[in-house]
Amino acid sequence: SELIKPYLGSKYKLTEVPKSLIFYMSKHSGPVNEIQWCPVREQSHMLLSASMDKTIKVWDAVDTGCCLKTYSCHSCAVRAARWSSCGRRILSGGFDSMLHLTDVETGKQIFSSKNEFRISALKFHPTESNIFVCGGFSPEVKAWDIRTSKVLRVYKAAVQQTLDILFLSEGREFLTSTDAVSRDSADRTVIAWDFQSAAKISNQIFHERYTCPSLTLHPKESVFVAQTNGNYMALFSAQRPYRINKKKRYEGHKVEGFAVGCEFSPDGTLLVTGSSDGKVFFYNYHTARIIRTLSAHKEACVSAIFHPVLPSLLATCSWAGEIKIWQ
Repeated sequence: SELIKPYLGSKYKLTEVPKSLIFYMSKHSGPVNEIQWCPVREQSHMLLSASMDKTIKVWDAVDTGCCLKTYSCHSCAVRAARWSSCGRRILSGGFDSMLHLTDVETGKQIFSSKNEFRISALKFHPTESNIFVCGGFSPEVKAWDIRTSKVLRVYKAAVQQTLDILFLSEGREFLTSTDAVSRDSADRTVIAWDFQSAAKISNQIFHERYTCPSLTLHPKESVFVAQTNGNYMALFSAQRPYRINKKKRYEGHKVEGFAVGCEFSPDGTLLVTGSSDGKVFFYNYHTARIIRTLSAHKEACVSAIFHPVLPSLLATCSWAGEIKIWQ
């Protein structure tokens, strides 16, 4: 992309809150669950989307706003999809309990496996590109090796479902957020795991009685944020014992049972989240104040993500199946 080229050699500039709509992309016929910019800087004009319409799409979301390719390897809703670190493959998991690793150019499956449960969360290991972790409608979380098509390790939690997965500290540890909230206890809502030994490090991280549909890591500081169904985002230390910061709470948006994603800007100054009323909220990370809101969609906005290279480009997606690009 000619638009990205001038930014490749330079340091990421300060993130600005986008003001205007550039592209409106609506080729999905069902809710869009997840979007992700391609992690390879030179190819970061490409945006990946996973939808309830059983498809995955790749878009040129910087230059043209056109859909480049559609992949229809799943027979049910695609809940999670991730780029590989090389940008040549897409890992996807869905409600058909299938895992697929698809070659972006040919559309062929490099790896396919039937999982024992419906998948709702997938993450590649941050330093070992052939390994990924998946969770879903099961008490188990699994680490897979693409090279052998086998499960490496199983992490057993006494819960019904894994909602999200977040790797910490070079991948030695990771967190899972779960739906384990009962009337008398909120432990196990966020669980920390040792990646190698599969041992539970802690399940006493978040004590309020809300589930956390998404987790996100700060790009520079050792902290992470959990989106909660209490209509606020909570801030935690990413070092053991993962204490909550009681002085900061990012509130004002609505979650209301949607898997609303949240993310930091690449410079770490802003925290952005969707909202079940279709808005996007921009918070000052340091003060936890709302800087601006954007009326992005008519239905729930479930994801809002900043471009990794272009300083104020933002992609949003909604329950109505729309994807929008803002600047």
